[in-house]
Amino acid sequence: MQVFNVQGMSCGHCVRAITQAVQARDPAADVRVDLAAKEVGVSSSRLSAEDVLSAISEEGYEAKLAN
Repeated sequence: MQVFNVQGMSCGHCVRAITQAVQARDPAADVRVDLAAKEVGVSSSRLSAEDVLSAISEEGYEAKLAN
């Protein structure tokens, strides 16, 4: 699972928007959002880290790969 730090998430709408954006590119992707930690975990056999970052940023959130 790849983990991303995402700034600007604050509610359930944010969770749905990010989850749907990633799953639009890979419907089988497992997306786990931790609002408190401002982290999104994505497990996908089809998406690269760049693909996930692009999907998240297109929703208006600032994201980077966690260390």
